[in-house]
Amino acid sequence: DKILVVIGNPPYNAFAGVSPAEEEGLVEPYKQGLVSHWKIKKFNLDDLYVRFFRLAERRIAEMTGRGVVCYISNFSYLSDPSFVMMRKRFLDEFDGLWFDCLNGDSRETGKLTPEGEPDPSVFSTERNREGIRVGTAVGLMVRRAERQQPRVQFRNFWGANKRADLVASLKTEEFEYEGVTPDENARYSFRPSDVTVHYSEWPRAVELCAESPSNGLMEKRRGALIDIDRAALEARMRAYFDKGLDWRGYAVLGHGLSHVQARFDPRKAREKAQAAENYSDERLVRYSIRPFDVQWCYYTGVRPVWNEPRPSLWAQLWPGNGFLLTRVKAEKSPEGVPFFFTPCLSDDHFLAPDAVAIPFRVVHSQEDDGHHGRIKARDDAPTADPVANLSLRTRAYLEHLGVRDWDRNLKAVSAIWLHTLAVAYSPQYLAENADGIRRDWPRIPLPASRDALLASAQLGEELAALLNTEVDVNGITGAVRPEVKVIGNITPVQGKMIDPATDLEIDAGWGHEGKDGAIMPGRGKLVERDYTSAERDAIAKRAELLGPTLDQALVQLGTTTCDVFLNARAYWKNVPKNVWEYYIGGYQVMKKWLSYREAKLLGRPISPEEARYVSQMASRIAAICLLQPKLDANYVAVKSNTYAWPK
Repeated sequence: DKILVVIGNPPYNAFAGVSPAEEEGLVEPYKQGLVSHWKIKKFNLDDLYVRFFRLAERRIAEMTGRGVVCYISNFSYLSDPSFVMMRKRFLDEFDGLWFDCLNGDSRETGKLTPEGEPDPSVFSTERNREGIRVGTAVGLMVRRAERQQPRVQFRNFWGANKRADLVASLKTEEFEYEGVTPDENARYSFRPSDVTVHYSEWPRAVELCAESPSNGLMEKRRGALIDIDRAALEARMRAYFDKGLDWRGYAVLGHGLSHVQARFDPRKAREKAQAAENYSDERLVRYSIRPFDVQWCYYTGVRPVWNEPRPSLWAQLWPGNGFLLTRVKAEKSPEGVPFFFTPCLSDDHFLAPDAVAIPFRVVHSQEDDGHHGRIKARDDAPTADPVANLSLRTRAYLEHLGVRDWDRNLKAVSAIWLHTLAVAYSPQYLAENADGIRRDWPRIPLPASRDALLASAQLGEELAALLNTEVDVNGITGAVRPEVKVIGNITPVQGKMIDPATDLEIDAGWGHEGKDGAIMPGRGKLVERDYTSAERDAIAKRAELLGPTLDQALVQLGTTTCDVFLNARAYWKNVPKNVWEYYIGGYQVMKKWLSYREAKLLGRPISPEEARYVSQMASRIAAICLLQPKLDANYVAVKSNTYAWPK
């Protein structure tokens, strides 16, 4: 029988069972070319709603030849990169496509509207005001007997009244949809795209490098291999590699590496690690776990001690090298800046959802045994000559500008990556290209002149120093600038001296343990207020040096400031609002750092050095905020005269 209409509300959970014979290979058309053509290596097309879409598409487009499909479902297929072939098939098989995006997603927007108001699921009820966690959309697709050029129409519904607004819209004479023209550069996204005219012509960040970027390390061992306290981590790992300590004696210590977990037999893993190597101080290295949060990790490439040890990343960890961190697409909103710089090993979740590290230079070590990674001491030079991690097209670009000898010229090697940082931290770049940046690898315009590239790279070098907490920065640490002197100072509530033993314990509710031991940020205690006259005078002195007025400087820092409390006895005084609310990679930087240091999680007060670190973190972010006018001017200059990147 010919079916003309398929309508429904498919289940949203991932498919866990074995598909029946009639469904074998059902969604394969949505997977074709994902890896080979689109270079999408991680995807999940096993959600049941995807199978329902495929069944409807097959019934209407392939079997009946005309009809209507209408589903309310998970909204991820509208623009997520994994669904690019699914969208392309819809464009090939249907003539009219209308999408009512009902938002309400907990991951992507935190169930908040763009204005910060509550945005519950359309399925919310009086008993469950949040509704389901995933965002939803109504997709209506029409297949005509006489085929036409496909037309895609889109509209958004936000807020607590979206269901009523959707129903009310049906009574209007004309539906207020926005036309969308899906194209290959945008991976056939069904959402309207907020990008500059030439954004799609710029290279993706990963097109600039020769070596494929590596994901950060993935532990999944209950924090056994990572620690804020170097001495505690060293003691754990010495016990792990101690051949004189039998399994029973080790297991009673209760460390994370003694617990059975998915695909991890702790006893066999320890035996394998002990047979392969001994404890080494050289493997105890600094570890960038979140933006501005550098801890310690113990590295071993012996699987499965780390869930994912990333030996290719470890091989590029040597003095003088650095890593540009980014991600394939945004997960959280607000995301902030989708880039970072670090000279350290980095975590897979350094940026949400998954961070990749692009080394500035690469070396192929002769001391790699295939699974241990480089085993030279960290303070030694690499065993082979490093080469610039620049793609052939990037080298052709530098050659065009007259920049040569890039394998030996450190300034030339770094220029591309430092320029990328300078562009990425421009608020104007982020605002003008928001949709393009969110859905894919960020694209970066390249300046058409050598002088413009080097000027941009110089700005990027300033940024890299501010992001790299492993090095001092003139004016931020040591002899500090006027505005820095008054930012984020640790202050007693009642004017008494700070007692490190009692007053540095963080118990204001900044973090708590969530599901499976994950640390979740809490509300904490924050007091927003006006600047004092002394604080305004300090900013004014800095503004005089920089050129802008006090009011312009306050636009960058925030027109109000905050006192951030550790507890009822002490607080960090004068953290400008824009500094406190600064986001990198989906994380509110300072709040995320505090969430891991809540006393009940840390097991101790923070040290005076850690308290001063928070002050320096606030000062570094403030310096980044004050650079924003220069970063915007640099971006505007670059995009007005860009190099034509070859396709």
